Amino acid sequence: MIRLVVADDHPIVRAGLLALFAQEPDIAVVAEAATGTEAVRAAERESPDVVLIDLQFGSGDAASGADATRRIRSLEVAPYVLVLTNYDSDADILGAIEAGASGYLLKDAPPHELVAAVRAAAAGESALAPVIASRLLTRLRAPQASLSPREIEVLELVAEGRTTQSIAAELFLGETTVKSHLAHIYTKLGVSSRTAAVSAARSRGILR
Repeated sequence: MIRLVVADDHPIVRAGLLALFAQEPDIAVVAEAATGTEAVRAAERESPDVVLIDLQFGSGDAASGADATRRIRSLEVAPYVLVLTNYDSDADILGAIEAGASGYLLKDAPPHELVAAVRAAAAGESALAPVIASRLLTRLRAPQASLSPREIEVLELVAEGRTTQSIAAELFLGETTVKSHLAHIYTKLGVSSRTAAVSAARSRGILR
């Protein structure tokens, strides 16, 4: 029996997922969570095989889906984490995978694909939606045109209107290092300003 925790801040989504998995004889939902923090606690308490988690929770929760994933994967007996979300930007995908997620699906996935992904995750296999797998393959095949995870972090803060000094403090980097990252970003995106870099990154699906 696969023990599953379902974490999503929308009650209707959770109810739909519970109804879906209730039809599967080999999957048992042992807990549900409405926040990333609750998901971590449920994983500690229930020792599930898989945690199915969204990336974005309400603004009142300190733990994002990626933060919760990192904390869950660092538990002494760590369950596998499968992300189920609406977001498919490079920043979201890379953030989740770097945090330790073994699967990444979008909420428009057909039910049978989601059930199969939970079984795959429980078996220690990766489970990526076709569009996500395609995005990652594109990054691997054209690494020069792709931003590194650190460059994406810098650009996300630029998109928030942060200054070089503020970005350096947030990421524990020197201002010169931040400027170097920005120069590399401009070169890769073929732009010459912060505004153009953010616009180009959004149009290419690098930023949400």
